[in-house]
Amino acid sequence: MTKSTVIYTHTDEAAALATYSFLPVVQAYASQAGVPVETRDISLAGRIIAVFPEYLNEDQRIPDALTELGELAKTPAANIIKLPNISASIPQLKAAVAELQGKGYALPDYPDDPKTDEEREIRARYDKVKGSAVNPVLREGNSDRRAPASVKNYAKTHPHRMGAWTSESRTNVATMGENDFRSTEKSVVISEAGMLCIELAAEDGTTTVLKDSVPVLEGEVVDASVMRVAELNAFLAAQVARAKQDGVLFSVHLKATMMKVSDPIIFGHVVRAFFPKTFAKYGETLKAAGLTPNDGLGGILKGLENLPEGAGIKASFDAEIAEGPALAMVDSDKGITNLHVPSDVIIDASMAAMIRASGRMHGPDGREHDTLAVIPDSSYAGVYQVVIDDCRANGAYDPSTMGSVPSIGLMAQKAEEYGSHDKTFEIPAAGTVRLVDQAGNVLIEQPVARGDVFRACQTKDAPIRDWVKLAVTRARATGDPAVFWLDETRAHEAVLIAKVRQYLPEHDTEGLDIRILPPVEAMRLSLERIRRGANTIAVTGTVLRDYLTDLFPVLELGTSAKMLSVVPLMAGGGLFETGAGGSAPKHVRQLVEENYLRWDSLGEFFALTAAFEHLADTTGNGRARILEETLERATGTYLAENRSPARRLGGIDARGSHFYLSLYWARELAEQTDDPTLADAFTPLAKALLEREQTILAELVAVQGAPADIGGYYRPDPAKATAVMRPSPTWNEALAPWLHLGRTELSQGL
Repeated sequence: MTKSTVIYTHTDEAAALATYSFLPVVQAYASQAGVPVETRDISLAGRIIAVFPEYLNEDQRIPDALTELGELAKTPAANIIKLPNISASIPQLKAAVAELQGKGYALPDYPDDPKTDEEREIRARYDKVKGSAVNPVLREGNSDRRAPASVKNYAKTHPHRMGAWTSESRTNVATMGENDFRSTEKSVVISEAGMLCIELAAEDGTTTVLKDSVPVLEGEVVDASVMRVAELNAFLAAQVARAKQDGVLFSVHLKATMMKVSDPIIFGHVVRAFFPKTFAKYGETLKAAGLTPNDGLGGILKGLENLPEGAGIKASFDAEIAEGPALAMVDSDKGITNLHVPSDVIIDASMAAMIRASGRMHGPDGREHDTLAVIPDSSYAGVYQVVIDDCRANGAYDPSTMGSVPSIGLMAQKAEEYGSHDKTFEIPAAGTVRLVDQAGNVLIEQPVARGDVFRACQTKDAPIRDWVKLAVTRARATGDPAVFWLDETRAHEAVLIAKVRQYLPEHDTEGLDIRILPPVEAMRLSLERIRRGANTIAVTGTVLRDYLTDLFPVLELGTSAKMLSVVPLMAGGGLFETGAGGSAPKHVRQLVEENYLRWDSLGEFFALTAAFEHLADTTGNGRARILEETLERATGTYLAENRSPARRLGGIDARGSHFYLSLYWARELAEQTDDPTLADAFTPLAKALLEREQTILAELVAVQGAPADIGGYYRPDPAKATAVMRPSPTWNEALAPWLHLGRTELSQGL
């Protein structure tokens, strides 16, 4: 690998399948400019395989690409294009392991309740893979996410469909406000580097070390908070009753993928709250059978097939579903509810989709209904209520006139909640959890009861300083107001406010509009401005950044997949993310059933453009600059000609959209005059693609409508996936000489 190497990550689901089609184009075109494009496998299956080498045959082992890229991200040479990956819940993790075992990988089963040292060690390895395993490792910089001008202009001239809001809407958000993570939070700034210990001093006088070593740096912010489950359960029971009384759907919105320890536990409490009679009567039976509500209703129902009492338990669940409020559905045709799988309803995607659809979700009857959106922790729930109230009062937003809310997110070096996984615990006994330094000083203590969820978070000083710098940089570049979404009444954010005020004077802010507002007020300001077509930069923490970079793009553009997501790495490299992957599973299902992949790779086009730009800036490679400029123009044509995947069979899908991007890009390269040699090289290809356009399209469309065999969901067979995703012999033949690969290598795909 050289300073000119671009790393293209091989990830999961629809994004990975699209890569089989698009990556050969990228490698072929970039090779002409002397830019190597290599892949690294950070898929869920790849991560699983990498952490169990001694269990596998030598030819099955693969390197730990995630660790490699994590080290690369700390260097100036990093130029990484990161596609959406699965942030695995436990059910997804188990499904991936089962698929790999079926392919001959002798992986150990995931131990739900490890009892031996070997089982605990296996569980620890799997815990490194599940949840948000990728992003905290690669994100050695803060987030700059915005809608490119070409996408925003396209959305204004071709506005997407928005659901109509009325003042009669009964949709609302329900949140705790007390005894949750936000309200119990305590925060300190570390005065000198060292090591902390997290311990539980139980009421019976015993002390248990929960985590013996938490390295900290000078100036680092450390927080500790508790979700009190007694109050959580009372809250959840009240919301089930409220939804029934109000005649609205009951839904819960969590992030059981990124918050891989805390949110599955909370999800389990929601399942129990919805089925109190069933768990009161059969809870011990289910527990003895290894069926936990933390994994969702779907896993329990499947497990009932093997229990003698299964029919009676199933009848009890059915009775409580009939008695309770109508449940929001993931798939009403298949009976998959909001409570079936913890990773099926992810708050940032689900709330954005609900608000776009008139504040409604699908019910058991397949129709849309007003909804009670239950978000237990109140840290950010209020911002969604503000949007709902605004839509109820003023109607839906108009994509043809609305402004934009780009985002600057604090996320570097596992900042804030997303770095809390190894410091989150379900408390085994009542007492006090203490954070203690090496001198024995108690920095923070939290009273806890058995079953409470304790969480400690860290945010290093250098990322905060860089975050402030990035906010000022974007405010200067755009002239738009930059608003820090921080509330002085929340412990962590009060500390951040002090640091923001400390670091802002390091920059020239003359003439800039920079404000600090509580999230609810910041949302009101942003909504008021977007309704009159004005832009406002949201400067937020990592979780709120995730929420807003789905919410606003879905409202503005119809999808969050069309955003430009740049992570200027603190060491000088670049990480370029390609948009959200929340709809990836249904895209894969459609491909397998109908050989049609409705995945829009526009985010990859933008990420690739930014990667070439970064390469040109840092290495002086003039041809990389030409790749950047020509790809940007080609993407503009792609949008103007509306070459995104069509909604129905018979039109172009992802493969057809990749063809048109390759055609427009080859034409731009052939017509540019900065490098005549490069233009001469691309002229025959551009001519061939244009002349064979109809033949290629016919070959791509001809395969639609029949099932497609890709050889696996979590780890597709490379040869089968390549055959499915590159079905045009004419296009393959035109591209093959450019790839510098033999026919055998070409057929092996990734």
